Amino acid sequence: MYWKVREELSRSDRLRRSYYLLLRDELDQFLIEKALIESYQNFTARDLPYPFVERRELKPRARIPKEEYECQNSFLVIFLEDSIPPEHKKYIRFFDSNRTNKTNLLRSKTLPLDSDFDRTQKYLDSAHFFDVFDELLTVDYALLLQRSPISQKRKNRYSISHFHVRIDWPITEAAEDMARYLRYISKELYEKGDKYAEDVQKKFFEYYCLPEMVGGRRTAAVVAAQYLRRLSCISSIYVASSESRALIRCNERGVSKSVLVKLSNREISEIAEANHMPPTMLKKNYMVAKEGKSGVFVFKATYSPTAHALPPEGGKLREIVPELYWLTVSLQQILPRPDVWDWAPVPINLIYA
Repeated sequence: MYWKVREELSRSDRLRRSYYLLLRDELDQFLIEKALIESYQNFTARDLPYPFVERRELKPRARIPKEEYECQNSFLVIFLEDSIPPEHKKYIRFFDSNRTNKTNLLRSKTLPLDSDFDRTQKYLDSAHFFDVFDELLTVDYALLLQRSPISQKRKNRYSISHFHVRIDWPITEAAEDMARYLRYISKELYEKGDKYAEDVQKKFFEYYCLPEMVGGRRTAAVVAAQYLRRLSCISSIYVASSESRALIRCNERGVSKSVLVKLSNREISEIAEANHMPPTMLKKNYMVAKEGKSGVFVFKATYSPTAHALPPEGGKLREIVPELYWLTVSLQQILPRPDVWDWAPVPINLIYA
């Protein structure tokens, strides 16, 4: 395991971990609303039907229709528990020229010329953080959120440190790194031939629950997730794709996908009954929109690695068998609306129903 569990941390680092997770919870809610609910509103504002994700698209190894939707919000966010040391700038491109300050933002035309940008607004504990964050999400490439340099006054403060961050680590090196860790190769990607190297790269995408060889932000996200395993802290990568219509999150616990689903009145009644609540309460606290006699809900699928996607006992070398699945669906939930505090996610089986 590349990161330490709480029992291995100092009291100071445990406090930092708790604070990071608290901020991550807030970020989760905001990005679900931005990626899914606001996208849905973009479609309805143009009188366009929302392209709901088919449930089969959420299965491991599922193929996603290759169509991009203009109204679907897309972005890439990297959020670290600590900060990235400067020696990693070769592959995670964060420099003074793309540091989040007013001069750089105005030069890049990211902010309007009359903007009253205050540098304190880029900190996650700022009252106006999400206003600035929302404005920067549309920038190409990634936003980097990380721990600020240690100061005497506040030791654990997080901010949007850089924008327009590029991930320049080659896919081949990311796949090689994964395969070494899982003991499918001993040293380098092509040691067992071109066909085997191609299988490794396909499995790299499956490892992160993506169709093989996708491009754009999703590839950058999973390459970043693999690269950041070199650091001893935990990290969270969020990617919203106009093609997948999903918010994908990669962190120390694995991969999850959140999407919008449309449920009929019968399905709503069955879910409510199974969870010992009246249908009106389910609609009030979980439904984000109404479509005729149906309701729109946020559905989250969490994936866990099978034995083939975990390091083998004893560390012996093994061979990739392409037909074997590397992921399984471990949890399916209907999430409460982002503005709801007192209701927990509801377990459900949609994917294999």
